[in-house]
Amino acid sequence: MTSEVVPASGTVHWIGAGLSTGSGLATLCEAAERVRLWHRTEERAAEALDRLGLAARAEPRAFTPDALAADLAPGDVVVSMLPAPEHAALLALCVRERAHFACSSYVSDAVLEQVPAAARAGVVVLTEAGLDPGIDHLFAHSLVARAREAIGDGTPASYSLTSYCGGVPAVPNDFRYRFSWAPAGVLGALRSPARYVEDGAETTADRPWEATRRHILGGETFEVYPNRDSVPFVEQYGLPPAWKPRTFVRGTLRLDGWLRAWDGVFAELRTGDDARIAALARELAATYPTTDADRDRVVLAVSLDVRGGAGRDWSGGYLLDLVGDEEESAMARCVSRPLALGVRHILDGSLPPGLGRAAETAARSEQWLAELAGEGVHFTLRVDQQNGRPRPTTPP
Repeated sequence: MTSEVVPASGTVHWIGAGLSTGSGLATLCEAAERVRLWHRTEERAAEALDRLGLAARAEPRAFTPDALAADLAPGDVVVSMLPAPEHAALLALCVRERAHFACSSYVSDAVLEQVPAAARAGVVVLTEAGLDPGIDHLFAHSLVARAREAIGDGTPASYSLTSYCGGVPAVPNDFRYRFSWAPAGVLGALRSPARYVEDGAETTADRPWEATRRHILGGETFEVYPNRDSVPFVEQYGLPPAWKPRTFVRGTLRLDGWLRAWDGVFAELRTGDDARIAALARELAATYPTTDADRDRVVLAVSLDVRGGAGRDWSGGYLLDLVGDEEESAMARCVSRPLALGVRHILDGSLPPGLGRAAETAARSEQWLAELAGEGVHFTLRVDQQNGRPRPTTPP
């Protein structure tokens, strides 16, 4: 049973100030009555606020669970930028104190177990509201809705949906990569099997990088490979049962030449134990540090191609391609902006209690995309339709 949503108090607690904390925090300082940035120490939190130009607009705090609990009130919003395994403990605290929770990470089983209690308490649990997952969901919901309108839910059809995202160097280096998140997380993802649909059948890649293939966007060649479990998103994206997937894959994008440049890393991943991989992560962090002079680039491409009967075909795609600048990395902008947007919708009372993943309907996705485009997260939309009125290519 779901209770009425707890009215937002106007106070936001942003936990963590790592690589993905960017200008989204500034937008919350404009929207919320009070913002507190929690970091390892109060001094580190103050330094982060100063770096972001927010020293006079948010309050620095030293984070411990007990300190947060003492400061938390019903209707506050807790934004977790901590590693995903730490979300469940924060959510438990939020449910107990009837505070709302938001993060950019995938929903874990430990978080999912607490959703019924959160719904009963009137607590919003906003997840998957960053870049990937996050903006990729918005793109997919928008494309699926457009295709359904053009083809019809009950019309037998086959489709191919691909969603690839990556943070890469704006200026390619020999390693073909710069770490925009913890190297241990990058290596951990590569060690996790990936399940997806190819040639109409579910398949699993135990070593995802071995399924790497070329992918061309705007005349530029990239390399892509499947990541995590794509199959549950067929239902999440609302694809009609009458449509059968030829291809359905959500994956990671890298610069051309990445597979060859990382050959030594893959050799370690094939044979190394947990201790060796942890050591390798530290070695890679030291060998390929990200400096203030580096500029990152975020590329997110989501495409849908539907083949119906009697030539009733439809295809469309979104492309986001942003380069960071001296004020903010592209990754920080693309993660923090949609997350802050979701938090603003918690503050205005428009999100229901219980679990939400970014915007889960086409209408809400279009709203979020319009808002993001107005806030500097730019992307393009391409739509092609046969046997019907063509839809021109349009920027958002």
